[in-house]
Amino acid sequence: MASETKFERETVKEIKDLLPGCVVMKGDASRIQGIPDRIILHGPRWAVLEFKRSASSPKQPNQDYYIEKLSEMSYASLIYPENKEEVLHDLQLALGSAG
Repeated sequence: MASETKFERETVKEIKDLLPGCVVMKGDASRIQGIPDRIILHGPRWAVLEFKRSASSPKQPNQDYYIEKLSEMSYASLIYPENKEEVLHDLQLALGSAG
């Protein structure tokens, strides 16, 4: 099983290929506990993703809260190898026609 860091790095490269011109920034959980790992900006649209090593990886406090709250505003999801293709598809639908 790949490390979370490696999975995140490889997936960010895929996101940049799927959404040319997007900006992918690192979230800062040291400032807001539970804020998702990555913020993706594409034209007027945005999304956040919380990376996990696997579907069974434990979540930190507030992660579910922020995924739910931010889903109400735009696109937000947990992403792990088992759901990666589905999440990337949904991300492309949510942000793909921007800009």
